[in-house]
Amino acid sequence: MLEQKMQGRAFVFGKNIDTDQIYPGRFVELTDVADVAKHAMEGADPDFVKKFSSGDLIVAESNFGCGSSREHAAITLKSVGVGAILAESFGRIFYRNAINLGLPALICGKGLAAKTRQGELLRIDLDSGKIFNEQEEGIGWLEPVSEYMLHILRSGGIKPLLKKQFTNEG
Repeated sequence: MLEQKMQGRAFVFGKNIDTDQIYPGRFVELTDVADVAKHAMEGADPDFVKKFSSGDLIVAESNFGCGSSREHAAITLKSVGVGAILAESFGRIFYRNAINLGLPALICGKGLAAKTRQGELLRIDLDSGKIFNEQEEGIGWLEPVSEYMLHILRSGGIKPLLKKQFTNEG
């Protein structure tokens, strides 16, 4: 579920991180979420899962999640416990997959990745749209997220939202 204020250690990536880097295609036959999680970001950083803790953040430059339309990329990041992905832009299909799965994909201002040190603790304030570093310096900003998208994220994804709506209305 999405919190108004989040914090986590930053894992910094560059431009054009494609879905095969997020979740290599050779693992698409895996169906157990625990097995899928073991391969998160393996194409970009083979040791990512060893260093990552649930709630940590991914910070990237532009076009994060470009490439194939496989939902596996968003599933692996959600299953490993990514608190949010902060990127200047996202691949269109990856972005919708992430939001629909309840994984916060947040568009940030240009240059955040360059201002962020690997492993640095970041704090995100969705109310103000600001991103702060460990020294409480404002180092970036977020584009506003629509109320409907916030509703999806707070519900844990589109399926839990629809299930709740249909069971409450019926």
